[in-house]
Amino acid sequence: MALTPLDIHNKEFTRGFRGYDEDDVNQFLDHVIKDYETILQEKKALKEEVDKLNEKLSHFSNIESTLNKSILVAQETAEEVTQNAKKEAKLIIREAEKNADRIINEALHKSRTIALEIEELKKQAKVFRTRLKMLVGAQLDLLENNDWEQLFETNVGEVETEEETEETSNA
Repeated sequence: MALTPLDIHNKEFTRGFRGYDEDDVNQFLDHVIKDYETILQEKKALKEEVDKLNEKLSHFSNIESTLNKSILVAQETAEEVTQNAKKEAKLIIREAEKNADRIINEALHKSRTIALEIEELKKQAKVFRTRLKMLVGAQLDLLENNDWEQLFETNVGEVETEEETEETSNA
């Protein structure tokens, strides 16, 4: 069991023949009591401080643990978000490629259709040109025909007689 200042104060020494000077011993004991009491108070204060620091340490250890868990969760979430973003990017790229292929195929189909239409229009233009040539040629032949010459040489009186003759023969 540890000594207390009261134990030191109440300590009685046995007296011997020519023992120690009682005043010196009492004075020394008073000094020891004061020092011992100061040390006990300091020990108590230090113990309280150690307890407070241990509480703070425990608190900060809990905070550290929580932060570590939070960091791990954040890292996992970041990895998950990154993976999801990559997956979504791949899906977007695939969809864009499908759309691009569809657009290209539609454009090729339209260009083929237009090319066929152009070819058909060229054929029609050639046919029209040939028919126009034939029509213009026929009209030129009519213009160059000798019937025009006869028309210019005929008199008005002769035409009426010919018309009457035709009417009588038709009747």
